[in-house]
Amino acid sequence: MSVMLIGADHLGGIGKKLQKMGVHSIEHVTGRNVSDRKKFKCPLSTALIVVFIDYINHATAKNIKAMAKSQGVPLIFANRSWSSLQDKMADFNLKELG
Repeated sequence: MSVMLIGADHLGGIGKKLQKMGVHSIEHVTGRNVSDRKKFKCPLSTALIVVFIDYINHATAKNIKAMAKSQGVPLIFANRSWSSLQDKMADFNLKELG
């Protein structure tokens, strides 16, 4: 499964924990630069988009939400902490996504 992470300058241990859950490909975009908006087009293999809300503005969140909806990709908004992300991901069956 491939996951796109948007927001946060550094992921810390989140990437390794996602790999333990079966994620084989992680694409990370910080979202801080205006040029990052061009990177919000996710590859066809992307099964899930995670947005770290602590690190992006409302306009960026709105653009990402519209992009995910148009491409039919599930979207999670979470704080940049493993516990927050894990709680949000509990609603998704990762095996069905990947």
